[in-house]
Amino acid sequence: MKRLEHLFVTLNGWALILMLSGMALVVGANISLRYLTSHSLPWADELARYLMIWLTFTGAGLILRIGGHVAITNLQDALPATGQKLLRALIVLVLLVFFGFMVQVGWQYAQRMQYQVTPALRLPFIYVYAAMPVGFALLIAHLLLIARPFILAGSYKRLSSSGTDDGALPGGANG
Repeated sequence: MKRLEHLFVTLNGWALILMLSGMALVVGANISLRYLTSHSLPWADELARYLMIWLTFTGAGLILRIGGHVAITNLQDALPATGQKLLRALIVLVLLVFFGFMVQVGWQYAQRMQYQVTPALRLPFIYVYAAMPVGFALLIAHLLLIARPFILAGSYKRLSSSGTDDGALPGGANG
């Protein structure tokens, strides 16, 4: 199971690297062309925008894994150990319900947009709006993978190349 989780995290990370690299290349090429030839690529800004949307939604799960999202831990810190575990379990349950709801809503919205096309690239908008259900599905997967250590100890997993969890971060805000 650990190998599958490591593979999942690695693939998610590489997808983000490829999207960010693609954005940098397209924007860099567009800037270079604009200054060297006084002409730019009409689709570059649009592609960069859509890559940023995909990058944001698909990267949220990796940030969730390490506790990188904003958290206010005053209530949790004021509770006894058992109360903290119950609160964290409730948080996980609420997040799972919300993420599931957003997958459904995102998929419905993407399907509604499938017949409209983007202005410059002429891609069906379903490819742009599919980032939402895919991203929230990834959030569900990442949350399920970290739920047990988060509920029991309030710790997050490190994104390390070794795949070990020796440096689990305590607390909700990590700062």
